[in-house]
This record gives sequence, C-alpha cells and structure tokens, in this order.
Amino acid sequence: MKVLVVVDMQQDFINGALGTKEAVSIVPAVRRKIEGFDGMVLFTKDTHHKDYLQTQEGRNLPVIHCVKGSEGHELEPSLAEYARQAAEEKQIQFFEKPGFGSKELAQFLEELSERESLEQIELVGLCTDICVISNAMLLKTFLPEVPVIVDSACCAGVTPQSHMQALEAMKMCQIQVISS
Repeated sequence: MKVLVVVDMQQDFINGALGTKEAVSIVPAVRRKIEGFDGMVLFTKDTHHKDYLQTQEGRNLPVIHCVKGSEGHELEPSLAEYARQAAEEKQIQFFEKPGFGSKELAQFLEELSERESLEQIELVGLCTDICVISNAMLLKTFLPEVPVIVDSACCAGVTPQSHMQALEAMKMCQIQVISS
C-alpha cells in the first residue's frame, strides 16, 4: 500500500498569518498529486488553541495561527472540497497535531504496517523546513524500512533558502527527495 501524507495545507500557512507566495504557488501541484494518488491519503492539521502564545512554540513564534475553529485552521478550500468528496471513495484520515510532528500519525502508520505491507510513504505540504521535515524524520524513525519520499515540487518552506536546506538535510537521513 502507498500512503500520501499532506502536511498542514491550511489557510493560515497559505494566505493567512504565515502565508507566503511560495505556499500559494504549490496548491495546484498538491491538488494534482492528491487527485492522482493511488493509495491512502492522510492529512495533518497544525492545531493550536487560544493559549498559543503561552506555549513554547508561541513564545518562539509569536504569530497566532491555526487556532482550532478559526478559518485559518481549515484546509485550503479546494483541498477541503476534494477531501470531502473523496472521503467515500478513498481512505482519507485527518490528524490534528499540537506541534511540528504528529506522534499519532506515526503510530497509526506503524500499526497499519503490522497489518499491511507499506510500499512507501510520500509527504507533501507546508512548511518543508518545520513540519514536513519533522514528520518525515518521525516516520523514518517509526518505520525505518519503509521508503519515505518528499516531493519538493509540492512543498514550500518559510523561505526558499530554508526549503532547500531542509531538503538537503532530509537527503542525508535517507529520505528520498523527488520533484514531480
């Protein structure tokens, strides 16, 4: 089985509080990747609460974003519509995460691998240099024999430079970086 993990394609990371033109530019490629993917599609959602600024992350990044219940917490509209329509046909699941990596996602895939052979796990989304790399490394740790792939054409970082640095770091950790 192939798995696609769509990391934090939420409005606050695309055109909201932490949005960038690079994030906006990958939306069509991510949509094509999801629509053409033959396998399980999993979404992560960065999820914070009203006390965000009192958390360690909030003190280090004092920009309120992805507060549960806010518009910024929601998936980019075209991806949300696709997920809603495809939910009956494909295996789609959401993982809300309070930090950069999702322990629940890694545990879910580890348990799934005990029942089914995982051919590969591919990641796309935002931000390459924070949440994509964190989840890729976590999945590589939990599932060291499953190929972990990151599609650089479907990712964007906080800056173009940090995006490239994260891709290079992932390559060093035996995460395959492709560009579709």
